[in-house]
Amino acid sequence: MAAIFFHHVVGDLTVGKPEIVELSDADTLEDAARAIAGSPEGTVPVWRARATPEEPPSGARFIGMISAVDIAAFVATAGDQAMQAAVGEVVQPNPELLREVDPGTRLIDALELMRHGVKRFLVRKNGSWRGLTKRFSMLYNGKWLKNSESGSPSAASSSSRQLSPFIGSANRFCCLSREDILRFLIGCLGALAPIPLSPICSLGAINPHYCHVEASAPAMEAIQKIPGDPCGVAVVETTPDGVCKIIGDISAYKLWKCDYVAAAWALANLSAGQFVIGADENGSTPISTVLEPPISSSVVDETEPVRSPRLRKKFSSRSIGFLNSHANQMRSMYRGRSAPLTCRSTSSLAAVMAQMLSHRATHVWVIDAEAEEDGVLVGVVGYTEIFGAVTRSD
Repeated sequence: MAAIFFHHVVGDLTVGKPEIVELSDADTLEDAARAIAGSPEGTVPVWRARATPEEPPSGARFIGMISAVDIAAFVATAGDQAMQAAVGEVVQPNPELLREVDPGTRLIDALELMRHGVKRFLVRKNGSWRGLTKRFSMLYNGKWLKNSESGSPSAASSSSRQLSPFIGSANRFCCLSREDILRFLIGCLGALAPIPLSPICSLGAINPHYCHVEASAPAMEAIQKIPGDPCGVAVVETTPDGVCKIIGDISAYKLWKCDYVAAAWALANLSAGQFVIGADENGSTPISTVLEPPISSSVVDETEPVRSPRLRKKFSSRSIGFLNSHANQMRSMYRGRSAPLTCRSTSSLAAVMAQMLSHRATHVWVIDAEAEEDGVLVGVVGYTEIFGAVTRSD
């Protein structure tokens, strides 16, 4: 295992991180949408309101994480005015997703926590620290590693004085995400050698237990199947011989800058296959800058129920890539924009890490490198698999 994980602490990753801006459970979904657009992984933490304005951030006030998928799904069922609903009505309580840690916590311990489901660290920014925060550090398989100092009471008191975890009284905190950890690892590839250059199939980094839906299934069915991690479901077409070929995915990071009202309409009215072809086109535009494209009156079906013109324009057959009898041709025209983020089973771990970081994605779908056909899905690689691979002890 690389020594870098034992020589660095969480505080090293807080340099330059902005101070946390809390999203309260009393804020609206519009507030949440703006916060998500500027946050990693298409999700943002939700907190209970402070008792006083001076109260510092605390893990005890953390409720859970709200994602772009949560907002779109809620609006799809509650109606166009749902963006004014309180965040507390939508967020699923899960306090295990965030952990408040000392800035002197070793990086190896932080990685272990994230491998077991933690998605954010709440870390104090001000002050300085030396050494390790604790004399015992959590490692693998529930074991604990004792530091090199003696276990005598005198040594313990000496260590307590030397390893004072924090100097400073200002209540300034920041949030570290899994993306921050990945960015740090990208900068340390040399120290992790030869693991980053190894194929993901040889590292056991491919998770074969992925969620998927058929392209013909309703898009809302796909939303209901999305797991907590990675927060995405593959949209596939199954060939006659039973092989699943991926054509797109529905996930939090794909929707993180979408127009949620338009996306909600699409979820409620389109199939999963239609949705992934239109989602990227609309999802790549921030909420505040979505334009109203002109549409010929001949495109709009007169028998369609009366809806908001804003929704009808954005998700017409033209905007999602289907038009009359030219569905296949138009679909291929948009294929490059709606293509899911994929890698081959023989891709190196470093290449997958770079893909995730450059696209700010939470996962990469893995296709079979030896299959005769393109797009044969065999698994998915997410943060959990990457952190497990780089901390292998063999």
